[in-house]
This record gives sequence, C-alpha cells and structure tokens, in this order.
Amino acid sequence: MNMFLHELKFYRNFTITWTAALVTLVILLFSMFPSISREADEFKKLMEGFPEALRMALGLSVENIGSILGFYSYIFLYISLLGAIQAINLGTSIVSKEVREKTADFLLTKPVTRSKVMTAKLLAALSSLVITNVFYLGAAAMMASLVEPKEYSTKIFLLLSLTLFFLQLIFMALGIIVSVVIPKIKSVLPISLGTVFTFFIIGALASATGDDALRYITPFKYFDFAYIMQYSSYESSFMIAAIGFIATAITAGYFIYSKRDIHL
Repeated sequence: MNMFLHELKFYRNFTITWTAALVTLVILLFSMFPSISREADEFKKLMEGFPEALRMALGLSVENIGSILGFYSYIFLYISLLGAIQAINLGTSIVSKEVREKTADFLLTKPVTRSKVMTAKLLAALSSLVITNVFYLGAAAMMASLVEPKEYSTKIFLLLSLTLFFLQLIFMALGIIVSVVIPKIKSVLPISLGTVFTFFIIGALASATGDDALRYITPFKYFDFAYIMQYSSYESSFMIAAIGFIATAITAGYFIYSKRDIHL
C-alpha cells in the first residue's frame, strides 16, 4: 500500500496536468457547437467540398455534424489523440523512470517481489487514468447539457465518452511493453509521440481505404463511432481484440520485468 501511495503521489502533477488539458480541450471544442449547429447547412456544404477519402480519414460524418452526438464523434478525434499520449507516457514511465532516475537499485533491494512492485506501479497508473476520465466525463456531460437544449441519447454519449478510457488502457499497456523491452529510455515523450502518431496515420489510412484488417492494427479504430451511434454498442470483435491485447501486454510486462536484468 505504501508503494502504491508513493507511486500515486509521484504521478500527482502528471495527472493534474493531463486532466486539466483534456478538460480544457473538451470545453473549448464543445463551445464551438452552438455556432456550428446554427450554420449546419453551410458547414455541411463546406465539408462536402473536401475529398471523401479525407473526410473518412478524419472520421467526419457530414450528415450528423449538426447533432450533438455527431459533433462529439468528430471532435473526439482530437481528444483521443491527447488521451493516447497521456496513457502511453504513463505506461512507458512505469518502469523506465526508475532506471532513468537511478532509483531501481534502491527499489529492488526492498523486501518485496518484483511482481508486487509492478502491481503497485500498475495500480497507480490505472488510478491516474480513472481520475482523468472521471473529471473528463463530468466536463463533457456538463458542456453537452449546456450547449444542446434538445434531448439526446445519454447512453450513446456515455459509450462515446468511455472509449477514451478504453483507448487509454490499450496505449498504457503498449507503453508498459515498451518500458520493459527497451532497457534505457532517456526521454519518454519522443517515443510516445512517435508511437501515437504512427498508429493515428495507420488509422486514417484504414478509414480512407475501408480496410477492416488495418483496423485491428491501430487502437484508434477499435471503436467505430458510426457503429456506436447506430447500434448503441461496441463491436464485439474489436472489444475482444482490445481486451486480449491489454491482458497479453500486461502479462508479458510482468514476465519480462521479473526476469530481466535492471540496467542502472
């Protein structure tokens, strides 16, 4: 418990900063909705001037842009990018920060197993993401109620919002694998940005080409907002793929961390 609290305290400023960034972003983006909804027809005409492949790559549904849910599915592109960077930063830092700050030798001389060390770190990182998503969801729901006086499906809104948390879990698990495979990481941010934008580009390519096989490669396409809005649920095959990846990545992280030599 002390180790968990220590890790949670370590991530305090990180959590506050990223939570504030996501909350600020969703407030700013939702504040644009009233003007866009008033001029929805003009905005649709403008968007129709873009190539269809580009609209698909950006996840832009011209028909639904005037509705709060359609608008939310569009702006979520930018929210998910920021959330993915937060999560992979967090996952990559779980192990690498001990090596980078030269505290690994002190930590591993404590009378605890490596699995307990990893568990404490993982729970602290997960708590950080939960805190972020609680505040994000509260801000998103508040803004949606302020800018949209008409009724809309709260279930679909919740499903759309929760994709941020699921996406972050995937990228956090990916970051854990990176942190245990690469012995020494001098700076987390370049690796995080490179990884996130690589998967984002693959996702844009998958949308533009309509290749479902590519969707399994990038977490950004595990949650199809058009499908969610139509069926009020997630695609089961992609949820299974997401759960399978998270479980495999975390299990592999435990195994590699428990066996590898710690580079100081």
